[in-house]
Amino acid sequence: MSELKKHITQTFGFTESEYRHVKDFFKPKVILEGDFFLKEGQYVRQMGFVEKGILREFLYVNGKEVTKWFSTSGYFAVDLSGFLFDQKAKVNYQATTDVELLAISKENYNKISTRVPRWNKLEKMFLAKCFTILENRVVSHLALNAEERYNQLFAFNPTLFNQVPLNQIASMLGMTAETLSRIRKKQTKYTS
Repeated sequence: MSELKKHITQTFGFTESEYRHVKDFFKPKVILEGDFFLKEGQYVRQMGFVEKGILREFLYVNGKEVTKWFSTSGYFAVDLSGFLFDQKAKVNYQATTDVELLAISKENYNKISTRVPRWNKLEKMFLAKCFTILENRVVSHLALNAEERYNQLFAFNPTLFNQVPLNQIASMLGMTAETLSRIRKKQTKYTS
């Protein structure tokens, strides 16, 4: 079973029949390490679903790269407001590994309701999940200290720490690379 099929049937409640009606809207795409799926300032014309690999979502703040998120297998990659409201992207998506994804164009996304009658309900669930993930990240940045944020991310996706540069993880967690290094050293001390 593809990651996309698993995700939209389990997470959003698509039936097997509904999935069959939309699966052809998603086109396979390979993005080589270092290449971009989306660049800031481009109009957002497609949404990606990562089947394999890692896309880093980042933006520039005062000329400095700030990592916002890593889309790994089973996650969508999209500047959502740009995609939904035909705006230019505020973020970049760059492959940190070779990435296999399934991309759906804005045009085909808009056709889903013609094939899946209950799409309005399913789309609301999709958008609610996107905003819940964002809300949880904001709350963790406000309520948790650096070590707690590290522990939360490590519990969620420990393999990420072996697949992407640690300075990018530190950026996503809102800390310096030195702080991340101290936390990791402390964690290793307690686990050995």
